[in-house]
Amino acid sequence: MPQPKWKIHGRFAFVFNQSSFTNWASGGQNTVAGNINVNYDFNYKKKNVNWDSRLLTGYGLSYITNEGYRKTDDRFELNTLFGFRTGKYWFFSFIGNFRTQYTDGFNYKTEPNTLVSEFLSPAYLTFGPGMLWKKSDDFNFNIAPATARYTLVSDAFSGRFGVENGKNTAFSLGFNLSGYFKFTMAKNIEMENILTLYTDYLSNIGNIDVDYLTNIRFKVNKHIKMLMTFHLIMDDDASSKLQFRQLFGLGLNYSFHQKVTY
Repeated sequence: MPQPKWKIHGRFAFVFNQSSFTNWASGGQNTVAGNINVNYDFNYKKKNVNWDSRLLTGYGLSYITNEGYRKTDDRFELNTLFGFRTGKYWFFSFIGNFRTQYTDGFNYKTEPNTLVSEFLSPAYLTFGPGMLWKKSDDFNFNIAPATARYTLVSDAFSGRFGVENGKNTAFSLGFNLSGYFKFTMAKNIEMENILTLYTDYLSNIGNIDVDYLTNIRFKVNKHIKMLMTFHLIMDDDASSKLQFRQLFGLGLNYSFHQKVTY
C-alpha cells in the first residue's frame, strides 16, 4: 500500500463575545466581538525530502456602544520550510516567510484615531538557507545564519518600520532561529508554541527581534473549543514598546485531516 506523501490539517474557528448592560449600577458599555481564525498545515514527505508549509490567518472586530467598530485581530502569515535529509533528524533547509495584515490599523488612544498600518504596509518577506532539526511534525526547529529580510511599506509609511525616508523597502541580513512545539497538556487540552528570533548583522547587531505565539485549545466536544491565545512581539523597528496580544473565548471549531498519496 503506498504511503501518503501529503498530510493536510485545516482548522477553522469562530469565537464570539457579547456583553450588555441596562441600568447597571456600576456602569458598563455594551459590546459585541467576534474573531475568525483559519489555519492550515501542509506536510510533504518523500524519501529524503521534507516540505512543511503553514498558513496562519485571523481577523477580529468588536463593536462598542458610542465608540463604534474596532479591530481586535488582523493577521496573515505564510511559512514554508523545505528540507533535504542529511541525518536521522537533520536536514539541509531553506525557509520562506511572508506576513502582513488585511486592513487599516489605528491607534485608538488618540483623538482622532491615528492610522498606524494598512494592507501590505508593513509587509515582511524573509528567506534563507539553514539547517533543520525535525523529530516530528509537532517538534522541530530551524537555524538559518544567513537570512535575508525585506520590509515593505507604502509611500504613506516611508520613514517608519525601519525603512528610510523616501524609500519603500528596507533590506536586512541576519541570523534567524525558528521553532515549533505542540503537545498535549492533559486530556482534551493542547498547547501549540511558535517562536521566531531574528538579529540583523547590518544594523543594531545583537538586538534580537522576538515573535512568540502560544495557542492553548480546550476541547469541549467535536465542534466546540475554548481557545486562549498569547502573542508577544519585540521589534524596535515597529514599536519601542513590548507588543502583547491576548485572546480568550469559547467558539465553534472545525478541524479536518487529509492524506494524499500522489
